[in-house]
Order: sequence, then C-alpha cells, then structure tokens
Amino acid sequence: MSQAPEPVRDLDWAPERARAFADGAADLWEELLRRLPELPVRRRWSAEDVRNAVAIPVPDEPMADEALLAYLRDVVFEWSAYLGHPRFLAYISGAGTVPGAAADLLAAGLNMNAGGWQLAPSAIEIEVALTRFFANEMFGLPEGAGGLIVSGGAMANFVALKAARDRRAGWDVRNEGILAGPQLGLYLSTETHVVSDRAADMLGIGWANVRHVSVDDGSRMRVDELRAQIARDRETGIRPFAVVGTAGTVSTGAIDALGDIADVCADEGLWFHVDAAYGGPAMLAEDLRPLFAGIERADSIAFDPHKWLYTPHSGGCVLLRDFSLLQGSFDAQPSYIHQDREVTHAGLDLGRYGPQFSRSFWALKVWVSLLAHGRSAYGRRISHDAELARYLGARVEEHPAFELAGPVGLSICCFRFVPPDLPEGSGREAYLSVLNERLMAEMQVDGRVFLSNAVLGDRFVLRVCVVNFRTEAQDMDAVLEVAEELGSKIDGELRPEDLR
Repeated sequence: MSQAPEPVRDLDWAPERARAFADGAADLWEELLRRLPELPVRRRWSAEDVRNAVAIPVPDEPMADEALLAYLRDVVFEWSAYLGHPRFLAYISGAGTVPGAAADLLAAGLNMNAGGWQLAPSAIEIEVALTRFFANEMFGLPEGAGGLIVSGGAMANFVALKAARDRRAGWDVRNEGILAGPQLGLYLSTETHVVSDRAADMLGIGWANVRHVSVDDGSRMRVDELRAQIARDRETGIRPFAVVGTAGTVSTGAIDALGDIADVCADEGLWFHVDAAYGGPAMLAEDLRPLFAGIERADSIAFDPHKWLYTPHSGGCVLLRDFSLLQGSFDAQPSYIHQDREVTHAGLDLGRYGPQFSRSFWALKVWVSLLAHGRSAYGRRISHDAELARYLGARVEEHPAFELAGPVGLSICCFRFVPPDLPEGSGREAYLSVLNERLMAEMQVDGRVFLSNAVLGDRFVLRVCVVNFRTEAQDMDAVLEVAEELGSKIDGELRPEDLR
C-alpha cells in the first residue's frame, strides 16, 4: 500500500497567529490614521535611500512575526508616500476609504477568484449588482447595461475600445485579424488621456491612425472639427469606428459637449465612448450632474472608483450600454473549465467578459464603501471637493503673488506663482514657466503640500486636484502659503538679471 506523505504545515498559520499578526498590522493602520495630518506627504529620499531600506534579502528561514511587524512599521512610517494625506493634491488619486480598506483585507482573506461563478459566487453577484447600479442609477444607461470592475482607467478604456472595434469594424476582427479590412480610425481630443492612445496601439490600430481633434478655449473637443476630420478620413479610405469624449480632463477638469458628440456618432454610425475616469462619480452630486448631459447616450463609459469615489487602489470600472457585447469581444471556452449548469445553477463567469480569467474581488471595497457611506454623503463630499477648488481659485485671484491659469473645472484649480515685482519683458513668460516648474518640484519634496502641474499652451502651471475627503479649506490656504514661501526663495536664486 502506498504511504501517505507527511503533512507540511509551514505556510498554514493557526487562526490565533493570523489574528495576532493582523492585529499588529491593524495597529499600524490605526496609528497611521491618527498621525496622518502631522506627517509629511513625502520625505526627501532618493530612490537609493528607499531601495536600501526596504529591498531586504529574502531569508531562507522565516522572519519572526515581531521582526516582520517592525519591518512593516518602518515601511509605513519612514518610506511611504501618503496619498490619503489631506494635503496630497496631485494627479487624481483618491484618499482611500476606511471601510474599503477593511473590506480589502476580507477580500484577500477569502481569496475568491471572480473569474468563475463557482469560485466566487458572492463576489460575482456583488460585482454584477455594483456595475448595474453604476450603469443604471448613476449614469442613466438603460436596462441591459452592465460592466466589470477592472484594475483602473487604462484597462477600462482598453476593454471598452476593444468592444467598439469588434462591433464597428465591419468584419470579424477577432477571427480574421486587423489586416482583413480597411484601416480603422479613432477620434480623441488633444486633451484626452493618453490611455486611449495606448489602447489604439494594443488594438493594432496604430498611433498614426488616432486623430487628436483640437479643443476650444475651454479645453473641450471642437465638434465641428470632429465632423470635418471624419469626413476627410472617409475620403481617404480610413474607416472611422469610435469617438472618445472626455468627462473631466486630467489637466483642467473640462467636460466635452457629450450630447453633441453623441449626435455625431449617431449620424456617422460610430461607437460613442466616454472616458469619465476622473469626472464620472460627480454624477452623484446634484449640482455637478447637469454638466454631464449626454453621457447617458454613450455606448460605453470608463471611470475609476479609486479616483473620486475615494476607494483604495486599485479599482476601475468599464460599463457598456449592451453588456452582452463584452462576451462577444472576449469569450473563450477552454476545455478545462467545463461545467453542467443544470447541476451547478451557476451565474455569470466574468472571466468570459473581459481579458482576465483570474480576477480579484476588487468590487468589495467599492461596494462596502457605498454601503457604509450612502449615496447622499458621497454626493455632498464630491460637491464639497469642487467647492474647495473654487475657494482656492478665489484665493488665487485675491493674492498679488498668484495668477489663475483658467477657470476652475470640477475639483481642479490651475494657477501659477508670479512675483509681484517681476517686470514685463521678452523673457518674462519663459521665466515664469521655469520658475513654476522648479517650484512644483520643491513643493513635492518639501512634504508640507504635494501638488502637480499642467501645461496650458506654452505655460507651465501649478495644479491642485481635490479628490480627498480629508481635505478642507485650511489645506487650500496652506497651498498658497507654502507656494509663496518657496516661490519667493527660488525666485531670488533663479531670476535673470534682465528681469530684476
């Protein structure tokens, strides 16, 4: 008789040990939440400093739990940037909801694979309910709409544009390949996020066949130029297949004329996709919702809960007007996943609706955050973020050392430091861009306030984006205080003689 192997239990921690270790990690988290406002957003490290501290050798034998928790404490409090800090105001990255973080621990502990229903029954039913809520109740798409939770906006836009290509190409691209028909054309604005260009690359369309339509003074796509570009391409044999409208540009928060773009797509038989990665959640705010008129006519929408729903990284969402089209674009049936549904009574296998077979339970942190806070609280806070950006814009206009770079859009305010005694001159504009570029870098490593930049025309400007439920008016005041302090110092070092 064969002899059974002896058990190997090294990785199988007892529940008591698991609880003790998790308690230690939770203690670090609680301390982080308590200390967060007093910590710098980041410190003045170099890549070498961080690498030497955190990239420790992997041991042959296990670290003691106490030593591992001490290592994690060092990572958390000495070598991390704090995107949940009330003065992290750069890019578009949410603060991370508290219930979402706890839910993420449970999702990891459950370790379900949301690619197959039998492997993740509750995960898939929650994800289906969540995406239907977004599609029907938040964006106003009709019955039959739905989608997926994915890793972020890049994947959400890619999935949507693959469905668009497969549906609108005019031949069986999945089977025959991209070269079996005429060259396809994709239409963006000059302000559309680069992830749509990258999607075109991955879909075999090529960057040279992505049309970047010019924008108006408000950074919105020029619909007249869109129509003209489509006509020009048809004349040269290019087959247009999709237009990407933007609901909240990354630089200024501008929202394209979505209804007008929808009209163009209807007239031309094109797929209408909306990149709402940033702005989409503003549909929950009653005062901001009217800005998105026309989004309900989209064939697909991409948005990121980890941006303006504040949920922990990562979690994007792709929605389709006709959810079934995702299966048409991604389905494959390997023999090893056969099941008898009359016996299993299983629901959807979401791995057949997107590019990933193995899928994390990303939906839980988003779902639990919505349940814990409710729609109304979300609407109030999103509206408040936009109000804070307008407050900063008003403070900028009142201050002699700052200049507003353009209208505040959603929760983004762009401005620049302009020394009050800086004279007019031929080199003035170029110097202001150099000065503000250096100022941004110094503010980022200073750690008191962390912001980013926008390039508006030829101007390099400072950019604040509020997608943080911890941020308040005093943090907006601190932006200008720190910018004036550091800007004046840098100006004293950098200003050329002919501008003194």
